Amino acid sequence: MFIFLSCGVANNRGQFNCVDMDDVFETLISSYIENKVGISPKFISTKLADHLKQNLLTLQFKKLLVAAGTGNAEKLKHNAAVRSDVIYWLDKNHDNEFENQFFKQIELFIQYLNMQCYAGITDYEFHYSIYPIGSFYIKHLDQFKNDTSRMFSIISYLNSSWQEKDGGELLIHLEKNNKKILPIQGQTVMFKSNELPHEVLVTHKERMSITGWLKKS
Repeated sequence: MFIFLSCGVANNRGQFNCVDMDDVFETLISSYIENKVGISPKFISTKLADHLKQNLLTLQFKKLLVAAGTGNAEKLKHNAAVRSDVIYWLDKNHDNEFENQFFKQIELFIQYLNMQCYAGITDYEFHYSIYPIGSFYIKHLDQFKNDTSRMFSIISYLNSSWQEKDGGELLIHLEKNNKKILPIQGQTVMFKSNELPHEVLVTHKERMSITGWLKKS
């Protein structure tokens, strides 16, 4: 039996508080299998989400975020009528303590997902995202026509005290009933990148997340 642990920030005695993540990972996977949309309310801790949000706000203050586009490499296009968020790509070379904690969590999840579901995931990529008031992202799929490496889309939200009136829901288009998901802090959503069209509805409050993809070579 494999036991996966997630460790938070060291306490004042230099000790780390570790949590068995099997149940958290299983919640995300089992809800995905049942509904095609996996949801875990505790995939990242409140403390880690707070640190990641602070990182993102610092990057915003330093004007390091850029307008998001569609397509990849030479096919990248920018069109504010399609999407109007700004992003910053995460990279291990930045050697940020809290982003590295997030990476470790993702790597443990990939290990668990591959072991339980034979998913064959070999890589990942993530970016911070801010949707300013009034911004949105129209209906789309997450997989490129010229690159099918993205297998699963994963979004972790960094918004405390989010309410329905704030808008900015993730709307996932399903065969029978569409699903609206509020971008509540700590909540993580997972779905197949090439299967489910989705959109971000107009937000009435600044909306923050870490968005990314689990990839297969």
